[in-house]
Amino acid sequence: MNFDLTDEQDQLRDAVRALGRRYGHGYFVAKAKAGEHTTELWGEAGRLGYLGVNIPTEYGGGGGGITELAIVCEELAAAGCPLLLLVVSPAIVATVIAKHGTIEQRERFLPGMADGTLKVVFAITEPEAGSNFHRLGTVARRDGDDWLLTGRKCYISGVDEADYVLVVARTEDAATGKLKPALFVVPTDAAGLTASKLDMEIVSPENQFLLYLDDVRLPADALVGESLDAGLPALFAGLNPERITVAAMGAGTGRYAIEKASDYTASRKVWGGRSIGTHQGVSHPLAHAAVQVELARLMIHKAAALYDAGRDLEAGVAGNMAKYASGEAAALAVDTAVQALGGAGMTTEYGVATLLGAARAGRIAPVSREMILNFVAQHVLGQDKSY
Repeated sequence: MNFDLTDEQDQLRDAVRALGRRYGHGYFVAKAKAGEHTTELWGEAGRLGYLGVNIPTEYGGGGGGITELAIVCEELAAAGCPLLLLVVSPAIVATVIAKHGTIEQRERFLPGMADGTLKVVFAITEPEAGSNFHRLGTVARRDGDDWLLTGRKCYISGVDEADYVLVVARTEDAATGKLKPALFVVPTDAAGLTASKLDMEIVSPENQFLLYLDDVRLPADALVGESLDAGLPALFAGLNPERITVAAMGAGTGRYAIEKASDYTASRKVWGGRSIGTHQGVSHPLAHAAVQVELARLMIHKAAALYDAGRDLEAGVAGNMAKYASGEAAALAVDTAVQALGGAGMTTEYGVATLLGAARAGRIAPVSREMILNFVAQHVLGQDKSY
């Protein structure tokens, strides 16, 4: 058992950390409050190869795995720049297309995702079904050689920045008459596709949208994979990387908050010239949060290693546990940091309260803590399915 990163992974971590700190949380917040995107940071990360670390080298990527992409997600978040579209475009969509796309689809989409010039977002969640693909209402039906997509999606990140959206729909199995999942790459300017921005109480330069698909006509090659049989494995191929990289982003956010609070409490002097960090009522909560973040990081490392080793079932369990642990740890770390800073913790200047919304959302999305507990109870503890 080895907990050390390779030399290459260590170099990646150091380089991404330096990039993130050069931009910093002030840049991130300023972009969010101006209604702008982190275009400069994304572009530079792409040019330096950080966005494509998990994409095969033959398509312009780094040839690494989810371990490397988790490093990128964590270190940018630890610098105060948690980029949600890292989870969506490189982690979910690039993985799906690299593993299950046709040769033409890989050649068409992966190079742009590797260098950051192409963003493809992901649409599975629906108003009624959530992310339960067994109940998805978005349906794809044949019309000659084309496909027609109809349905609604919600909480879809970054549609206004993307050229395409990977839509999870359902098609009818001619043999059984049952509906089964299929994935389609849809241009964001396609006729019949409309997007409505959701107002969120989260400080983020990445926006959330409702999507409406009204008989969106797509060519046959918009279907991911060689046939409809690719739909289910393609969908699952993207879910573990999603959980692992979301967890990494949460761990980075927790590290950032603890570092900010620790710097403040070590230098803030109120009683008798001693720093407030010498008081256990201040230092112990921060230490507790630091322990929880480090435990989450260990599970993230395990989940990523299992996924990259092709041990998908084990990675599914570890990935869900990592996401749970990270969501709890990040929310605790940010809240504890705000408390340690007192009134200063609620100001924009000190850069901690600006993460409250995002950290809290990490306990909900992309899968809620309660659904993860259901998963663990069923698949680890052998309990009957409760839902």
